[in-house]
Amino acid sequence: MRFLSFVLGSVLLLSGFQISAQAVDLPEISAKGAVVIDADTEEVLFSESKDERLPMASTTKIMSVLLVLEHGELDEEFVVDSEAIKTEGSSMGLQEGDIVTLRELCCGMLLPSGNDAANAAAVRVAGSVENFVGRMNDKAHELGLKDTHFVTPSGLDDNTDEHYSTAYDMARLAAEAIKDPDFCKICSSPSMPVEFGAPPYRRVLYNTNKLLGSCDGVFGVKTGFTDKAGRCLVSACKRDGKTLICVTLNDRNDWEDHKALYDRCYSYYSRQLLPKSSITFEISVVGGNADIVNCTSETVFAVMLRDKAQKCDVNVYIQPFVYAPVNNGDKVGQIVYSYNGFEIARADITADSSVNKYESSKKNDTSLIDVFMDIIDFII
Repeated sequence: MRFLSFVLGSVLLLSGFQISAQAVDLPEISAKGAVVIDADTEEVLFSESKDERLPMASTTKIMSVLLVLEHGELDEEFVVDSEAIKTEGSSMGLQEGDIVTLRELCCGMLLPSGNDAANAAAVRVAGSVENFVGRMNDKAHELGLKDTHFVTPSGLDDNTDEHYSTAYDMARLAAEAIKDPDFCKICSSPSMPVEFGAPPYRRVLYNTNKLLGSCDGVFGVKTGFTDKAGRCLVSACKRDGKTLICVTLNDRNDWEDHKALYDRCYSYYSRQLLPKSSITFEISVVGGNADIVNCTSETVFAVMLRDKAQKCDVNVYIQPFVYAPVNNGDKVGQIVYSYNGFEIARADITADSSVNKYESSKKNDTSLIDVFMDIIDFII
């Protein structure tokens, strides 16, 4: 199907709306690095040293889980590598000889923040921890995370200064990760039943994220702590259909800081009518008892920063003509709304009425002529 494409009211913002960390109506926070972004547009709503390279502890596991989910084969059982699970720090309780699946290791990484789970998954997916870390850095490059570098799949950083990221990079990584429904299901669960062991048996893993259930709309993402990194937290929150992501690195008061930042940043949003909603078009009809048909786009609302709806890019894709018959409600195109370079909504353009196929009033005469011509052909 061919479409004509044109732009209505095109305005592309090159820099997002950003609230100064020194604004009098924003809460004071204790993080060395922090950011709040709109998950749909990556627009920065709040920042404090958002581009400073800092250790990020177990929030590293966001990338590890993302790679494991992309690998697939999540429910295939295997025996964990006995050396991989010999690691310090937080654990999901793996022991030598345990039978497990990658899905359960993802639960072990995102809920109790198991370092054993991260190493076991790395060996299973890439053959070695080193190979897996290489894939982590390749993925960071692919996602444009220019200030991120991984050395371990778990986030342990005692023996290196080369394991780092920024609040902004971690927010963008989280925005990518929460697009995966399996990732969201795991990270949003306060607890999750799993089966592993030798032989496997049922047990329950508990999430270390205290914001789940205590902060309206929060559904993830990952906690972290080492002596070097301090308390690190990446969270995601959805209210009134709008998802924001908050990251704090080295923050001794992270739970309360996230709550305060969400409450303030959401106050800048409102539900707005997008431009060119319900606009009417005329499209030519070929072979119909009418030459044109009126078409209308759907009415579209979006939760956006106040007074930003009129700044959207509005791209209309519509057929140059349609063939009869046309039925009321037939789709003939779409309007796509973008903001800050990201699509935020789309709406169908549909016919407002029906157009029947054209039928000649000389149908009987034409039929007689056809019969006469057939007779001549037969004689010849």
